[in-house]
Parts: sequence; C-alpha cells; structure tokens
Amino acid sequence: MPQNDWLAHCSELLSGRSRRNLLRNRKIVQPIDSTHVEIEGRRFINFSANNYLGLSHHSRMIEALHRSQHAGTGASAAGLISGYTQLHAQAESTLARWKGTETAVLFPSGYQANLGAVQALAAIGETYRNGARFLIDKLSHASLIDAVRATESTLRVFPHNGIAKLRRLLEDADGDQLQIVLTESIFSMDGDAAELKQIADLKREFPFVLLLDEAHGSGVYGDNGAGLASESGLQNTVDISIVTLSKAIGIAGGAVCSSTVFRDAILNFGRAYIFSTSVMPAVAACAIEAVSILRDEPQRQKRVRKLSTYVRAELEKSKLNIPPGDSPIVPVISGSEESAMKAAERLQKKGLLIFAVRPPTVPKGASRLRVTLSCDHTDAEIEQLLESLKKLSS
Repeated sequence: MPQNDWLAHCSELLSGRSRRNLLRNRKIVQPIDSTHVEIEGRRFINFSANNYLGLSHHSRMIEALHRSQHAGTGASAAGLISGYTQLHAQAESTLARWKGTETAVLFPSGYQANLGAVQALAAIGETYRNGARFLIDKLSHASLIDAVRATESTLRVFPHNGIAKLRRLLEDADGDQLQIVLTESIFSMDGDAAELKQIADLKREFPFVLLLDEAHGSGVYGDNGAGLASESGLQNTVDISIVTLSKAIGIAGGAVCSSTVFRDAILNFGRAYIFSTSVMPAVAACAIEAVSILRDEPQRQKRVRKLSTYVRAELEKSKLNIPPGDSPIVPVISGSEESAMKAAERLQKKGLLIFAVRPPTVPKGASRLRVTLSCDHTDAEIEQLLESLKKLSS
C-alpha cells in the first residue's frame, strides 16, 4: 500500500475495527419526548440517554429557552471578550450556590470543563519545584485522562476505587510537587460510586487537591440534586467540582465550581475556556431554570432513585452480571463484543433502545449493555425492560 495513500490506510484501519466488532457509526434519532425516540420510522423507548430527570422536555425548560431569545442564538465571542452576558453571570452564581462553592465557570461541554480545570491546575503546578502530579482513578472519564496527558505533568493511575494504592502514592509524594487526585463521583460505565469518605479521610492526612467530576452524580444525589458529595456531607472536602449540564440537567455544556481564586486561574490559564466561544445564552437561562426545578420538584429525583433500586434488585435475581451500585446507570455485562451487539439488537427489535458499549470505552472482555433510567419511564415500561433483559439470560 503506497505510503502517501492515507485514505487507503484509513480504510484498512476502519476495516480492522469492523472485523473485531468495534466499528462505530451513527443513526439519526428523532426525539419524541424525554423517554421516546423515533428511528427510521420506528418508535423506541429510550433506555440509553442520560436524561435521568426528564428535564430535556420539561415545560419550564422550554419556556426558559423561549424567554432567552432576546439574547440571540449565540454568545458570538469568548467569555473574556464580549461573550459573557448577564445570563452567564447569573447561571454561574446559581450553579455555585447549588454546589456550595464560591463561584463557577461555564464551559461549552463537560469535556472542556475538565480540560480547562486540569490546564489551570497544571499551570499552578509549574510554580512548584517539581511541578504537578495527577493521581487518577483508572475508570475516570476519558476527558480527565486526555486532559492530563495533554500537559507535561506526571500522571499516575490507581486501580478503580483503589484507596490502598492511592494511599501509597500519597505517602511517596514529593513535598515539592503539587498532588492532585481526580475521580468521578458516579462512574459513567459501571454506575458505581467513588469511595468519597475514604478519600476524605486521606485528605485529612495528606495535602492534595481533590477534583471531583459529578457528571452523573449531579441532579440524582444530594439535597436538591447537588451531587454525591452533598449527599455524603463532603462538599467542603472537594476543592473543584465539575458539573456536566448535558446529563440530568437536560441541556448542554459544563461548569467548574470552585473557589474564586481557582476561578481566576481558569480565566488566565485554562486554554479550553480562554479560546472557546461562550455557551449560548439560552443554555445559561436553562441552567438557572433547571436548578429551580430540582428544588421545586423533588419527586423527580426520588422516583429515579426508586427505579434504580428496584431495577437492580430485580435483575440481581437473574443470572445477569450486574455490578453493584444504586445509580440509574445499570450495566449488564456480557463479555464479548459480539454478544453485547447481539443482545442490543434483540432488545431493539422489541422497541427498547439500548446500545452495546465496547472497547476502548470499557476494558476488553467487559463489553456490556448500558441501561439508563429516567424518572419519566412509566411502571409498564420498566416491567417491559425487566422482562426483556431477564430473557437474555435464558
């Protein structure tokens, strides 16, 4: 194959993924409401979205979208130029109060929020004699791993929830190096929780910065959905809290919630913020409304938690491999890529939209169905889901 025929090389690369059942592609999915979609003329119950509280189609969210029309369709500039409006400022204040921090910074995505926070931390690390060292849970989101790799800082990975290993890393830490621990609160693929209380105990013994990615914890856990740290009474232990607005909040974007001093570090050293156009004002307006809905309608949070407990308990009675946890992310581990793909196809034929998750998103041999629950799923739909999943083990 000629070296300069790069498209032929690309095709061969993709063909290899296809042979291993790892090729990814897209389908056009038309939303109907918070829990139903249409694909190629067929209606599906959506058990694959992260719309845990059904806010994407909530009437108050739609109204907030319309009320913000005066601000235009886009911010048209970075936040440090002319893209920082009153709506952006109000949304950041609202998110900060909700998360119990001094301030917050809005980003176009949760991925960029993690990137901007890590960039600012790496810059702070440059003021230390031996820089910064990032200690990250093995199953943390790719955005955190990618962000650290893009810096020149040291990266050490500890086993998933491996507190003993994390302790050893902290015991061996260089006193002239900034230590930073990165973890998710609720892990996106396994649906289990970080050992926050044990991490908090370590923080009383060792000096380190704790960045907690609450992408899947925000909205579902804690007072008014403030997150797992809130539910655990550990908000003050977390130095930097990342909120992803595209999950339970039902819109798009992300935010870094922190002290005012670290906010200013992001504005000066977080390239992901400095060189990005601000989120559209409508996103800011909807973020404000979402926090208000969480306060006014606690039944949404209570229902999704109840459904999560019920579905997991029912599936544990079967022969299916369900990891422990209590979140609305319910992984059904099948093992091989082929078995996960076939299981997803069987469920989709029954009108249940559930996708197979394969490497490199999950480790080899751990392919799975990733089932996600919403408070808007009806009891009948939940029973249909359980019946269909249980048949996979028969």
